Amino acid sequence: MAPGPAAPALPALLALLGALLPGLGGAQTSVDPAEAIIPRGGSVQVNCSTSCNQTSIFGLETLLTKKEVASGDNWVLFELSDVQEDSKLICFSNCHEQTMAPMHLTVYWFPERVELAPLPRWQPVGENLTMTCQVAGGAPRTNLTVVLLRGEEELSRQPAVGEPAEVTFTVAVGREDHLANFSCRTDLDLRPRGLGLFQNSSAPRQLQTFVLPETPPRLATPPIVEVGTQWSVDCTLDGVFPASEAQVHLALAEERLHSTVLYNKDSLLATANVKANPEDEGTQQLWCEVTLGDKNRRWQENVTFYSFPAPNLTLSEPEVSEWTTVTVECEAPAGVVVSLSGLPSGLAVPRAQFQLNASAADNRRSFSCSAALEVAGHMLQKNQTRELHVLYGPRLDQRDCPGNWTWEEGSHQTLKCQAWGNPVPELKCHRKGDDALLPIGDLRPVKREVAGTYLCQARSPRGEITREVVINVIYHQNNILIIILVTTIVILGTVSVAAYLYNRQRKIQKYKLQKAQEAAAMKLNTPATPP
Repeated sequence: MAPGPAAPALPALLALLGALLPGLGGAQTSVDPAEAIIPRGGSVQVNCSTSCNQTSIFGLETLLTKKEVASGDNWVLFELSDVQEDSKLICFSNCHEQTMAPMHLTVYWFPERVELAPLPRWQPVGENLTMTCQVAGGAPRTNLTVVLLRGEEELSRQPAVGEPAEVTFTVAVGREDHLANFSCRTDLDLRPRGLGLFQNSSAPRQLQTFVLPETPPRLATPPIVEVGTQWSVDCTLDGVFPASEAQVHLALAEERLHSTVLYNKDSLLATANVKANPEDEGTQQLWCEVTLGDKNRRWQENVTFYSFPAPNLTLSEPEVSEWTTVTVECEAPAGVVVSLSGLPSGLAVPRAQFQLNASAADNRRSFSCSAALEVAGHMLQKNQTRELHVLYGPRLDQRDCPGNWTWEEGSHQTLKCQAWGNPVPELKCHRKGDDALLPIGDLRPVKREVAGTYLCQARSPRGEITREVVINVIYHQNNILIIILVTTIVILGTVSVAAYLYNRQRKIQKYKLQKAQEAAAMKLNTPATPP
């Protein structure tokens, strides 16, 4: 609060005169304490005394509530109570004349309200933010300062001026300030007056910062979509902070699409899977909007929805007997061009047909019809196929069932004999004479017992056909015996010659040894010739 009203003019004038005109004999008035500081609403005792040695009249000039609590010949002790504001008191005494002594009483009190003004819900990174601290009350103001804090960090300090005091601080906002707590604190520093440091803090306010790039989001969507089908759209945007707080809206025309949003650091991806409805047919606007803080970025694309049913391909009869006339027809809606296999290409018509006389070669023949439609500069095609089934009797010909087979005994062979027909005929081959069944389609070693003439019969509900198959088996038993006999003779002859030569060599060596022994004996028995 501001200091109270001044004391009455008379005491002030008296104090001035007392200071200028000292009393007789040099008597002086004193006050103790000359200065004091107390909390608002508190009390203090003030002692007024005089140096006069005669009986004096004492007094304390003040508007405050006071009472005399003690006194003596030359002093009086007063108690001041419920002090609400700063005051200047005057002690006076009359000893032959009046003298005075002033006292300064300072009241301190803490601010009644310390508040940080509300912060914006979102603050763009890189822009300056001005914060305001509001302080109501608190004294003495010469000892009161206002501090701006981020968490426990002191950012700035300014004196509290005015009532209420509004102190502003400007802060450059960065990403690191996101979700930071800001607050104001008042410091009432009475340490120079012999008291302490008294602090009051406001409730903290949390700041949310954000970055939303100037570039619009990117839409990934097919330019054309067929009604009745599922299609997906992606919306992405990079450089968003904090990405998880961004709101993404995907909409087709005025209808919002249900989307799933994925966040990855400073990027986001929104995906929606939608079914194209018939009422969407035509060109519609698809848009994506990303909102963060009080800003948004939006982008839109055109999507064309079209209806394109497959062509209608029909056979007059899907299953016919051989040599029946079949009509093949293909038809599509207006605006669609069809082409039918079996007709010359280049005919751009919405309906095409032709006829054929079905033969066995046409069984399981596939007919196709292709339809073409241009949508928003894109050429689309759809195809339809049908298969014709021709019923005909069994067929057995030289190509699929050869009439003569010649194999060597012991070789691995497979007898191939296939009958054709629709329905597929049953095929059996029996040998003439003993009605033995010929295995068809099995790989096995050939034996001479399978040789013979077989009658192969193919039978189906549409008839039967018979074909004669001859199997010849070649075998060479005598040649094998001769080879074995000659081989045996050659081996025996070779062994005999080797034995003869060995015995002859032994006899020659024995004879030579015997002759050498006889010659040596004769030489020993011959007498020596005298000299």
